[in-house]
Amino acid sequence: MAAGEQSWGTVITFESGFFAQITSVSWSGIERASIETTHLGTTISKTFVPDDLYDIGTVDVELYFDASSAVPIAGAAATVTVNFSGLSSWAATAFFTSFSATASMGELMTASASLKASGAITVS
Repeated sequence: MAAGEQSWGTVITFESGFFAQITSVSWSGIERASIETTHLGTTISKTFVPDDLYDIGTVDVELYFDASSAVPIAGAAATVTVNFSGLSSWAATAFFTSFSATASMGELMTASASLKASGAITVS
């Protein structure tokens, strides 16, 4: 995929069977901690090494809300796959950590959800 590729066609699938028409998806918070190794003999500046483990972050989704669908907030962790414009997919085990719905006069009902990803990301 080229830098700046359009996001049309991006879809998210939930192994749990939950379905949503998404308007945006953000996979953020992928990070690796640094471990300080500074000691009394260190001079000039602190020293660090990378942690062996990393956090694969959170998947945040904006979607059109279907009030007849059950919200899987109490569901078990399951595979979530984000297919970016049909060009590349990221998959990981994840579970819902929050869900909020909005209904405004004259507007489509929308919702926001956050899922905590766990383990490793599989890119295909």
